[in-house]
Amino acid sequence: MKLFQSLFKTQPTDVLPPHTIVVVSGLPRSGTSMMMKMLEAGGLEVVSDGQRQADTDNPQGYYEFERVKQLDRGDTAWLVDAEGKVVKVISALLEYLPADYHYRVLFMERQMPEILASQRKMLEHRGEESQIEDEQLAVLLAKHVTKIKAWLAQQGNFSVLYVDYNQTLADPVATSSHINQFLDGILDEMEMARIADPSLYRNRRSDQA
Repeated sequence: MKLFQSLFKTQPTDVLPPHTIVVVSGLPRSGTSMMMKMLEAGGLEVVSDGQRQADTDNPQGYYEFERVKQLDRGDTAWLVDAEGKVVKVISALLEYLPADYHYRVLFMERQMPEILASQRKMLEHRGEESQIEDEQLAVLLAKHVTKIKAWLAQQGNFSVLYVDYNQTLADPVATSSHINQFLDGILDEMEMARIADPSLYRNRRSDQA
């Protein structure tokens, strides 16, 4: 009954605690842009400058903020304006977020062969070639994810919800409900669920195409 009631909320009913920033993270091509759009539809304000335009690889848009890329160089002043909002930060930059804030991290997980296929497709669209074999890249990425998960588990100002991209597409209603609980029930779950568009689920392993 509780789930039934929550699915029909039409607007957020509360706000996040002070000094809280929602972060969408994960490996590149793991579904972070889709999650940003879901949260925007659910009622969260996004931190994005629109400099990177939608294209064939991300027809719904990238939802990026260029200054995020300068976190490792100490550019953190913009975070004060991100309180109560959501920003996309790739996993490699999470450790550079300052300790002044509380972070609710939605960490996207996706099947590794699909991530590699998506990255390869993007390079093809840019007329570029990968400088490393998929097998070797998969090992490096898996090690990175293991390392960042261990780091996140040790941070007292980070709360993390691991979100499965594939499961989100399979059951967006359930995923939206879990995310809403993680974010204190402030989101419109039905609007979030509408965003998980299976038609965008293109980059699979070649034997599944």
